[in-house]
Amino acid sequence: MASSANSNIKILDVIIIGAGASGLYCAMTAAKRDRQVLVIDHSNKAGKKILMSGGGRCNFTNYDVNSEHFVGNNQRFCKSALSRYSSWDFIALVEKHGIDYHEREHGQLFCRHSAKDILTMLLTECQQAGAQIQLNTEVQSITALAEDKGFVLTTSRGDFQCHSLVIATGGLSIPTMGASGFGYEVATQFGHHIIPTTASLVPFTFTDQIGDLIASLAGISIDVVAFNERISFARPLLFTHRGLSGPAMLQLSNYWQLGEYIHINLVPNLSMAEWLIEQKALHPRQLLRSVLADYFPKKLLLALQQHLWQPLKDTELANIKDEQLTHIGHTLNDWTLKPSGTEGYRTAEVTRGGVSTDNVSSKTFASHLQKNLYFIGEVLDVTGWLGGYNFQWAWASGHACGQVV
Repeated sequence: MASSANSNIKILDVIIIGAGASGLYCAMTAAKRDRQVLVIDHSNKAGKKILMSGGGRCNFTNYDVNSEHFVGNNQRFCKSALSRYSSWDFIALVEKHGIDYHEREHGQLFCRHSAKDILTMLLTECQQAGAQIQLNTEVQSITALAEDKGFVLTTSRGDFQCHSLVIATGGLSIPTMGASGFGYEVATQFGHHIIPTTASLVPFTFTDQIGDLIASLAGISIDVVAFNERISFARPLLFTHRGLSGPAMLQLSNYWQLGEYIHINLVPNLSMAEWLIEQKALHPRQLLRSVLADYFPKKLLLALQQHLWQPLKDTELANIKDEQLTHIGHTLNDWTLKPSGTEGYRTAEVTRGGVSTDNVSSKTFASHLQKNLYFIGEVLDVTGWLGGYNFQWAWASGHACGQVV
């Protein structure tokens, strides 16, 4: 790092705030263009979210990535970067480093051994390209210089000057990993609008009797279709002590607002109303729980019985009115629940909302409001589905930005 003649200020081409997925990828890309790059992070370790992702195996991308896998006020914003840096580009880098990986359902790619492999790859690429990483550094103030000459950063470890400043600070999810709203503060300082943020890819919570019923089923997982008026997901659902989780619920949370209902088809691909009427004709002496035994774990079946047809639990099918069977069947195909909320940022995998993309270039990620200022990754109002999409957004946005700063 060069120092100016009249002070101890350190002068660089590029400073990136945030040593996460997008920040590290931007750093290695820019440094390969012979830019002097410094990554600053307040944390004591780079890439903490990378290390914990995918149960420690890092779901680093997906075979099938397009803009439909993302939400935000402008869904088209992510198209350009994703088209210019695809999952295949990142897979090529993974293979170059000899990292063993495998595919799981729905095109998800995971490290076979450890998420450390991905972080080590990124840090190695940064080191080889000459990008420097400085941890345990709090940014106290950012000042834009006159005549678009860049920025001066006052930090807990000295002052820095740069021509290009990249905000790669991520969102508010998982505060124990050091997440903060700093990136939004910087954006606001320079006139950018923040789309209200909420926890996303996050389990739902419930209160009252439904909450008690769900908690009693903790540990049970079944394949369902979770849906609302906007979208549906055929994925597993997991009952927990705190509410409903599993891929079906996490995916649906991307499209849910507080106060809305969610819908769960507990028996996909079968019209339970018609099927129950058929069973009444075929097995009139059977009980509901007997004919449904093949479709649900016993504990779940008994809980549904208590919740949906307790007065009829010992009534033979022949003595249950068709209208009652039809109602029960419809409910099994469309179990409608109103979550009290979600588990919040504590367990959320991502933050929905963020810096509005209205005043950010989709090609370079440059601010339209402040020269030489850039925003990449999760800090923006771009949120991917569960399944490696948020990492691919980090790589793609970091790559696009790193090519121009």
